[in-house]
Amino acid sequence: MMKKSILVAVMGLTTLSAMAQETPKEGFEFTTVKENPITSVKNQNRSSTCWSFSSMAFFESELLRMGKGTFDLSEMFVVHHTMQDRAVNYVRYHGDNSFSPGGSFYDAIFCLKNYGLVPQEAMPGIMYGDTLPVHNELDAVAGGYVNAIAKSRLTKLTPVWKKGLSAIYDTYLGACPETFTYEGKEYTPKSFAASLGLNPDDYVSLTSYTHHPFYEQFIIEIQDNWRNGLSWNLPIDELMAVMDNAIQKGYTFAWGSDVSEQGFTRNGIAVMPDAEKAAELSGSDMARWTGMAPADKRAELTKKPSPEIDVTQEMRQVAFDNWETTDDHGMLIYGIAKDQTGKEYFMVKNSWGTNNKYQGTWYASKAFVAYKTMNIVVHKDALPKAIAKKLGIK
Repeated sequence: MMKKSILVAVMGLTTLSAMAQETPKEGFEFTTVKENPITSVKNQNRSSTCWSFSSMAFFESELLRMGKGTFDLSEMFVVHHTMQDRAVNYVRYHGDNSFSPGGSFYDAIFCLKNYGLVPQEAMPGIMYGDTLPVHNELDAVAGGYVNAIAKSRLTKLTPVWKKGLSAIYDTYLGACPETFTYEGKEYTPKSFAASLGLNPDDYVSLTSYTHHPFYEQFIIEIQDNWRNGLSWNLPIDELMAVMDNAIQKGYTFAWGSDVSEQGFTRNGIAVMPDAEKAAELSGSDMARWTGMAPADKRAELTKKPSPEIDVTQEMRQVAFDNWETTDDHGMLIYGIAKDQTGKEYFMVKNSWGTNNKYQGTWYASKAFVAYKTMNIVVHKDALPKAIAKKLGIK
């Protein structure tokens, strides 16, 4: 009798184990398909400098790809130079332009070409007692100073107003070093940049909108593109092909995107869920679904793989024209992964620190990237040959 009881118990445990294995797990399970080298995740903290963090992350990954080793480049060196230049531009327009702490990937490329770069240790960029960037006060002080000049009724400006602005950034970020020593060698910012071997002319910006001709360059009409950087315009399927090809060939790329969509969570997921299809799948649960608050629907739609919208070129354009897609955030895409259903995602290095489920990585579905990408910057050699030929890029 005892043996029979034990046998029944074992059979019961086996059945429960089999059922557990067959039951689909909640949440996302990712398997890496292709992953390219990146440096450690940084934290922009309370600063609007994602554009510099993502650009330096991109340059650092390029140096890894090139076999140059691991570098930690100073984001605030780029911020200091960019904000001074942006202020001069703003004053020239008498304030009828944009002056804000945001920026673009082109600002970093411009800095590389015209001012150079420095390692983080040569310019940490934090002079106010914190360990992470906190720019609320800096932005307020610099904005007040610049607006006082740009929107004044003065008929002539003094020759020292730029020094006053530079002093503000020097105070909060530190002065940009003219010379420094790194690993036993003395450099200027330009000689250090030259030693890295990064050629600013090797990098191209790509986008996809129909209000300009395809296969030509245009200036993306966003406030932070104040330097009027040019982007090549591709159909969205070709832009996605560039991204896939880049990752598969070992390249990373800087990614500018809108992250205000409900599908971009703060815990490492970026998806474009199709709410109607999700509701249909709820079946008898329809009443519960339709009665949900928006926040609860968002949580439901982003907690596990679910149907996503079919992105079209027209949808992208409408979203851009209606200010639904805005220039929110710069990140770095460095890999491709699949979830448990086989759907592909891009692996994204963010600059919000490592205190999230995936330690600073986001998984962005192909649908999200196709819909919400503003532009990317990538090495020209990462373009498929057929697309490079259409653009006349060699």
